[in-house]
Amino acid sequence: MQGSGLWWGVGALLVLAGATVFYYNRLVFNRHRVAEAASGIDVQLKRRSSLIPALVECVRQYLGYEQQTLERLLRERQRAEQLTDSPLGQRAPVEAQLGSQLRQLFLLVEDYPELKADQRFRELQGSISEVENHIQMARRYYNGAVRELNVLVESVPSNLVARAFAFEQAEYFSLDDPGDAESPKMEF
Repeated sequence: MQGSGLWWGVGALLVLAGATVFYYNRLVFNRHRVAEAASGIDVQLKRRSSLIPALVECVRQYLGYEQQTLERLLRERQRAEQLTDSPLGQRAPVEAQLGSQLRQLFLLVEDYPELKADQRFRELQGSISEVENHIQMARRYYNGAVRELNVLVESVPSNLVARAFAFEQAEYFSLDDPGDAESPKMEF
């Protein structure tokens, strides 16, 4: 009888070790998926940021007395670039404000038909619109990856493994103002 009890104990330890390895690997996979998704957002935010100076220069020619709008846009871009190495949760409000400044600029442009007809401006406007759509998709993918990781970190039995190996919940990339989730309207 004692021999069979030993085998049951060894079997239980093997099952426990297997479950631990399984949940550890799932947690690692999801942590890397969150990091990859964050990288995708970073790429799109950098693309948008790199387009802004060219857009401002193109618009500046037409909007001579609207310098305040352009300066605010450049200031928001600078703030966003200063936070490049910060966690996405800290960057989200600044990036949202930058998107809001872009929307304001495009609303202002509606009053300047000669600017709307400018080929360079239309190309930049199209590029920024495309980037904004990519940012929105990357943000959704990131938040989905965060959700998966957070569920594993919180649910039983994976939370026991998460706690043992110091896995933590990730922060969602959220926007305070629902209007910030919209891409700038760029009608011709």
